[in-house]
Amino acid sequence: MEAIGALVLALQQFTTGEMLIHVVWATLLGILVGSLPGLTATMGVALLTTLTYTLERDAAILVLICMYVGAIYGGSRSAILLNIPGTPASAATSLDGFPLAQSGQAGYAMAIATAGSALGTLVGIMLLVLLAPLLAEAALSFGSFEFFWLAVFGIIISGQLTGGISPLKGYIAGLLGLMVAMIGSEGIHAHIRFSFGVQELNGGIGLIPAMVGAFGFAEVLDVMWRRSARVIDKRQDEDRILPKLIDIWRYRITIARSGIIGTMVGIIPGVGEDIGAWASYAAARRTSAERDRFGKGSLEGLTAAETGNSAVVPGALIPALTLAVPGSAPAAVLIAALFIHGIRPGPMIMIEQPEFLYSVAVMLLFATLAIAFFGLLLTRFFVMILKVPREIMMPLVFALCVIGPYALTQRTFEIWVMVGFGLAGFILRQMKYPMAPLVLGIILGDLLDKSLRRGLTLSDGDLTPFFTRPISASFILVILVSIAIGIPAVRREVSNILERFLKRQLNR
Repeated sequence: MEAIGALVLALQQFTTGEMLIHVVWATLLGILVGSLPGLTATMGVALLTTLTYTLERDAAILVLICMYVGAIYGGSRSAILLNIPGTPASAATSLDGFPLAQSGQAGYAMAIATAGSALGTLVGIMLLVLLAPLLAEAALSFGSFEFFWLAVFGIIISGQLTGGISPLKGYIAGLLGLMVAMIGSEGIHAHIRFSFGVQELNGGIGLIPAMVGAFGFAEVLDVMWRRSARVIDKRQDEDRILPKLIDIWRYRITIARSGIIGTMVGIIPGVGEDIGAWASYAAARRTSAERDRFGKGSLEGLTAAETGNSAVVPGALIPALTLAVPGSAPAAVLIAALFIHGIRPGPMIMIEQPEFLYSVAVMLLFATLAIAFFGLLLTRFFVMILKVPREIMMPLVFALCVIGPYALTQRTFEIWVMVGFGLAGFILRQMKYPMAPLVLGIILGDLLDKSLRRGLTLSDGDLTPFFTRPISASFILVILVSIAIGIPAVRREVSNILERFLKRQLNR
């Protein structure tokens, strides 16, 4: 009953003209960002963070969540029409969405994708409200020793933020982020480190210019480096832009299953929306009566992929809010935005700001209603948007990359930081290094550094409590397992063992 009351209060708080206007423009912008290949959800949240600096706290977080939800959904537009996922989360969508577009059903494919995205997010919202308070309560027993290993765990799972790239490159990127976080005054005694005599570095590297450079300017360079794509514009008279209720009802089990899978995937730190989509798609194909159509234009496959990736968004916010460990790359950026706007995600959030969790649930609800409305209403409009030449779009994005960091501090140095991280990010991308672990390392570096120092102070320099306390020991075990699974030889051996075990069980 207490949760219901908090949700009602949050609904009243956000049902105002000003907040609804924020929902409209932020969601539309998010769909646009997600639709354009190269403009990812992570980059959209990073750029928008700089523009929400002067907004009131709740309005700022509402705008960023609407951008997040809209961008993950918007990736389906280009996946269906271009066969190029607008975001990595929409990679599975293109398998069936693009064949449907080629057959003249682009409008209906986008309608089904819209319904799946909206329903998936709703499933995730319900699980967010149910599970987040439980996780936060369990995390209240954390001390400096546990927070140290939590930060280490966050860096280790950055190897899973690689989107199919070698986990080792994710670990290296995460460690590079940790090294960047060590620049400037340390958090306890204010001793200046690694500034090399550059006075501007005494305060450290700003998270926002680093983030905008790595995700924004690097994306601009990467998009201009690649070849452009052509939009499919094949239409048939019978193509429709509204989903049939009978199709949604036919795939109701697929939607429920994909929503739960997506949310559970989101809770696992560092996995991300793309894994949620692929896991949901694989589960649907394994149980479908029309599995032969998967990859050739299956409505069930399209529904599963879109439901799964959208359900990851609320799921990713569960560890982000309660542990300050992101469940996805955009959630990592959102954590930084929460700190900027005076919200401290972590175990204490249910004590210091218990109402904020329910506010986030309502923000997600409004964003979901917005993507459902605009996704169906503006289908034809977004087809035209995709035809905007990248030579026009990318300079506008670059202008935002420059304006955002400079507007926060009015220091030209921040622009140079952005440019430096953008160039470094572009080079790392060409070498197949992911950017999300780099930013995650910068975010978690301060937590790791302070927790280690405080823990050593509490134990009078003794390292034993870091390994003997139950929660710390559990984290160490999980970290070791995560590293082992990331080694291809170990992963193959585990797969072989499981395969032999299953064969023995079936032969009995």
